[in-house]
Amino acid sequence: MPFKELVTRSSDIWRHIAEAARRTGRATRRVAGRPGVRRAGRWTAIVLVAGFGAWLGIAVSGGVRSSLGPVEVGMSLRPAWEGQTVVDVHPLGTLQFDSHDAPLRLRVTLENINQDLARALIDDPRLADRLPDLIEDDLRAGVTALLMRSLLFALGGALLAGIVVFRRVRAALAALLVASLCAAGAGAAVAATFRPQALVEPRYTGLLTGAPSLVGSAESIVTRFESYRAQLTKLVSNVSQLYDTVSALPVYDSDPNSIRVLHVSDIHINPIAWNLIRTVTSQFKIDLIVDTGDLTDHGTKPEDAFVKEIGRLDVPYVWVRGNHDSKGTQRAVARQKNAVVLDDRSATVKGLRVYGIGDPRFTPDLSAHANNDPAYLLDHGRRHDVGEKPVDLVAVHDPIIAEGFSGRTPTVLAGHAHARSTKLLPTGTRLLVQGSTGGAGLRALEHEDPTPVMASVLYFDKDTHRLEAWDDITMGGLGQQSVQIQRHIEEQPGRTILPEPASAPTPSGSLKASATPENRG
Repeated sequence: MPFKELVTRSSDIWRHIAEAARRTGRATRRVAGRPGVRRAGRWTAIVLVAGFGAWLGIAVSGGVRSSLGPVEVGMSLRPAWEGQTVVDVHPLGTLQFDSHDAPLRLRVTLENINQDLARALIDDPRLADRLPDLIEDDLRAGVTALLMRSLLFALGGALLAGIVVFRRVRAALAALLVASLCAAGAGAAVAATFRPQALVEPRYTGLLTGAPSLVGSAESIVTRFESYRAQLTKLVSNVSQLYDTVSALPVYDSDPNSIRVLHVSDIHINPIAWNLIRTVTSQFKIDLIVDTGDLTDHGTKPEDAFVKEIGRLDVPYVWVRGNHDSKGTQRAVARQKNAVVLDDRSATVKGLRVYGIGDPRFTPDLSAHANNDPAYLLDHGRRHDVGEKPVDLVAVHDPIIAEGFSGRTPTVLAGHAHARSTKLLPTGTRLLVQGSTGGAGLRALEHEDPTPVMASVLYFDKDTHRLEAWDDITMGGLGQQSVQIQRHIEEQPGRTILPEPASAPTPSGSLKASATPENRG
């Protein structure tokens, strides 16, 4: 194309673009000039300014100090995308409660302990009986003072922002009105979504040594306390007992009415797993350990030395073979004094009747075909008979095989996926899949982020042998002292377990994925 013609066509294009821009500008000014659009724009600006001013006011409001029985705490309220209550017990850690859905976060920080009152409450049962009422009154007074302070600062912030931005009294008053309506809406949302039951399912983050004393025992939470008042009493009592000692943590009072089971899986010859197991076994007063397989990586004879740690534990170690464990590994585990190896048999351990089977595959043996078909694995579980006597617990390695025991036991434990999950099957059987207690072993080096180290403490009723609660323990890669613990409560521990229908469906797609060669542990 000749240069002159190219310049001419380019000029025409730019002329058309300029004309279109002018027409668009005139149309925009005509629309913006309409009264309705102007009002909408003003109110949008007012809402944004009021929201920012209220947020800033709450942020600078600080908080209030209050007493909860013998504990002096600081309370603060902050806007947040996720509504929750956080109790900061420095230096032990924090407790988080999913207490409401409104965009406000209540943070309670331990400031001081009245040592004299704490000792009096612990030593004198008559004073301890008054503690629930005392805490409730103190909490109501503290929260009321916090809400009034936060409301005043929010309204003041919105009014000040309106004056600074709009420089008109009417606009500033409109911002104050908007902030008042937002505050009323947030308060209504908190009241409508408040969940007292959240206090029985805390998420703990901090030092592992402080977890049992702060989180408390499952039996106490499930049966002794019926309302949030008592939950707060227990929490305050735990904190008081901790700080009443002279820099030494109190001995954790093991609950005599529950059987504590530590569920571990997929250790993959990572020595850090033994550190975690020994610490949790001691601090949570574990009665027995259930390992759902993949203790080793290749099932070789040199790896047999790794299993000797089992014999150094002071509690029974129930073990089933994983797809990375050989029959030689199984024999090495069986030689340990505390080991209870289950391979298509049952055993009564610490009062619980446990059935287990080893995984039918041995993945490291590349000369043998490993059948990972979900239908085969599900049928493998269904074909195994748990015996005439009812079993309280079934332990297997693969979650798909575990589903084959649906309707024949209240609880099934599995691993293999290196990711923790749980589901209540239609028959009423609870399936608990453990993550990797060894952080996936050497596989953790294949990813940018390390695989978390996971284990769970399961609480079984000593009389009914039913699962009542469990604590999921997650440890990062920075050392075993920093952990997160999430408490879960079984809503219907005494539910009826129904036999599975004869024409039961095949496993779901999500579980099929766990059996693929890329994902198997």
